[in-house]
Amino acid sequence: MHIAGGALIHQSSPAAATAIGYSRHVLGAITPISTRFWGIHENRKRSFRLMASISTEAEKPKPWLLVGLGNPGKRYGRTRHNVGFDLIDYIAEAEGISVSGVTFKSSFGKGFIGEVPVMLAKPQTFMNASGESVGAIASYYKIPLKQVLVILDDMDLPFGKLRLLPKGGHAGHNGMRSIMSHFKGNQDFPRLRIGIGRPPGKMDPASFVLRPFNREETEELGFTFQNGLKAVRILVQENFNKAATFVNSSAKSLEKL
Repeated sequence: MHIAGGALIHQSSPAAATAIGYSRHVLGAITPISTRFWGIHENRKRSFRLMASISTEAEKPKPWLLVGLGNPGKRYGRTRHNVGFDLIDYIAEAEGISVSGVTFKSSFGKGFIGEVPVMLAKPQTFMNASGESVGAIASYYKIPLKQVLVILDDMDLPFGKLRLLPKGGHAGHNGMRSIMSHFKGNQDFPRLRIGIGRPPGKMDPASFVLRPFNREETEELGFTFQNGLKAVRILVQENFNKAATFVNSSAKSLEKL
C-alpha cells in the first residue's frame, strides 16, 4: 500500500509476489525431500507474514471527512450562519490539526482523532456553492458518504442545541442543498446540526443568519462546542448510535437546567 495525493492505494508487495512465485517453484520442482521441506516451511512463514500484513491493513480505520459550512471572509466571521466553521476550528484546535491548507476551494487540514485519520474542511465557495468543494474532496479521497459529516446551522433548533442525524433532506438549507446536488441527490450521509434559534419578530431570516452572536450567546456556544467535540470523537472512534445517544442525552440534560 502507498499513498498518492492523500489517497490510499493497495498493491501487491514485492514480498507477496516473491512468496507466491517461490511457492509455485518449490511445489512444482523435483528436489530432494529436505529441500522441499524447508522450502515449503519457508513459504508458509512468508504466507503467514503476508496474511498478517493484509489483516493489519484491513483493521486500519478509514478516514473521515468533517465539513463545517459557512461563508468566507471577516464580514461573516462569528455570525450564526458560520457556526459550522466555528466548530471545525474548535475541533482543529482541540486535536492539534492545522486547517491552513487549501484544496478544492476549501480551507483544509489532515490529522487524527485518537487513531482515526480525519480531514477537516471549510468550503470557501460561499454557502450556496458548498457542494463544489465537498463533492470534489469526497470524490478525490474516495471517502464513503457514510463517513462524511457535515456540520451546519439550523434555525429550527433552539439556540445551542445539537442534533445528530444519519441522513435526511436539506430542510431548506442552501449549503446542504448544494452538497446533495454534488452527491447526485444522495442524502445518506450524517450531519450535525447546531441550533441558532428563530429570528425575533418579523426579522428576515436571511438577515438573522448573518447577525453576529452577542456575549451571552458566545459563552453558551462554548458549551455547545464542547459537546459537539465529544460527539464527533465518539462518532469517528466508535459509532453513530453511541454519538447520537450522547447528543440526545446532553440535550435532555440542558432542558432540565
